[in-house]
Amino acid sequence: MPDMESALYVVGTPIGNLGDITLRALETLRGVDLVACEDTRHARQLLDHHGIRASTLALHQHNENEAAAKLVAQLAAGKRIALITDAGTPGVSDPGARAVAAVRAAGFRVIPIPGPNAAITALSAAGLTDPRFLFVGFLPAKVGARRTAISALAAVEATLVFYEAPHRVRETVTDLVEVLDGARRIVFARELTKLFEQIAAMPLAEAPAWLAADANRERGEFVLLVSAPPPRAGMDAEAERVLAALLAELPVKQAAKLAAEITGQPKNALYARALELKGD
Repeated sequence: MPDMESALYVVGTPIGNLGDITLRALETLRGVDLVACEDTRHARQLLDHHGIRASTLALHQHNENEAAAKLVAQLAAGKRIALITDAGTPGVSDPGARAVAAVRAAGFRVIPIPGPNAAITALSAAGLTDPRFLFVGFLPAKVGARRTAISALAAVEATLVFYEAPHRVRETVTDLVEVLDGARRIVFARELTKLFEQIAAMPLAEAPAWLAADANRERGEFVLLVSAPPPRAGMDAEAERVLAALLAELPVKQAAKLAAEITGQPKNALYARALELKGD
């Protein structure tokens, strides 16, 4: 692409299968002067596979601000730069957003070159029919913070999309089961586009047993999709009164738990209603 202008090209790259790269992405990578990448060794594998000899510059979560300043200087000199990550689309649970913001603030053009994204890939094969989805990405690593984050999402009327690492997937699934309605559907999308790709769906309550049945099911990178909560049945006036009274004195989670014990109503439904009342 000899007529390429000086700009930052944000290029989506394969999430596993090297064949999943667009013609436009290849043309862009061949035409730029510099490729900013999360890991230069990993990027070199992709570039060498396609016979691309561009120079590389490391840009990752620990040096993004400093690397962004270098990109701005290169653009000021008229260079053409591509931004990639190890897999997928930069800026989506990967480095890149701060660099893009710095380049735009400096007045230079940012041109997106669309490509693979693990969340969208998983959604396309999940078979969940919710009209909306919420991309959450990675949950907090610590149990307390993770459960708090999940609780805040319990009433969201959309498919929830999480990323998770293999060493933490069992803990995360345990917390999802603990906090959310076990009748909701979960889809495990593991090692997408790779040799051992696996996509499995089941009721959320069955997920821990499914993971435990085969150690291989905990390997690889995960996208976890949880269907939206079922439509809430009308809550009777007594349950509403009890919940409101408890909320006046107690935190949301404790109020919902006690209201469930007093009224016999589902704890998750009471928790969702408590969040609504607090919001009001």
